[in-house]
Amino acid sequence: MLKGIPSILSPELLKILMEMGHGDRLVIGDGNFPAASMAKDCKLVRLDGHGVPEVLDAILQFYPLDPYVETPVSLMEVVPGDPVETPIWDEYAKIVAKHEPGAKIGHIERFQFYEEAKKCYAIIATGETALYANIILQKGVVK
Repeated sequence: MLKGIPSILSPELLKILMEMGHGDRLVIGDGNFPAASMAKDCKLVRLDGHGVPEVLDAILQFYPLDPYVETPVSLMEVVPGDPVETPIWDEYAKIVAKHEPGAKIGHIERFQFYEEAKKCYAIIATGETALYANIILQKGVVK
């Protein structure tokens, strides 16, 4: 055990976060995200008993977002015509603002999000039940 590290961050996940370099990207997927099939060429971490907001909050305590890109945080867009509400996005905005004031959040069309996820360094599978709760974080640098 170590002091000051949220228990939600497993040794495996901490190792992955440490391995990642500037520009590497990380997906935090909701319970419906096809994490195993998307992670064929990257690392997969399972955090099934947890929601995305608590994972995001724990990670952003240590993970710098990339200040050299317009949107270091990307969400999966709602498919046009899908009558889904996304209040979880407001939670994300508060968490991002708490850890990285000024960082912008962008949106990526659903199938493009899947293509981008396949190119990420790692994917975290959560048990999040909110729809369209998937998020990609691009790592920055520690100054």
